[in-house]
Amino acid sequence: MRGMPPSSPGPNTRRNTATKVEPNRNVGLGALIERYLAASGGYGKSAALSALGLTRADTESAFSQFDEDYLISRFLHFANVSGEEYRVNGFVQTHVTIDAAIQSML
Repeated sequence: MRGMPPSSPGPNTRRNTATKVEPNRNVGLGALIERYLAASGGYGKSAALSALGLTRADTESAFSQFDEDYLISRFLHFANVSGEEYRVNGFVQTHVTIDAAIQSML
């Protein structure tokens, strides 16, 4: 843009000055549900988070992101039983159960 130094953002560029973790954009809701269904055998059944085939970082980031979204989080039910532990929004979890009604979000 004319009149702006090359290092300056354009007028339509938003800056995020708040310190926060960027949401995981690598694992979409549909892909996460597909992995859950493969691991659990169907909606309403518990699946170990470790069985979803994602890295720890992707698992924690994706579920934390979706857990913060009310429209999605009401279909997610986490449990801390036995198994590999993950942090979902700061809480230790090992398993997830997803309600079939989440299909309305796809």
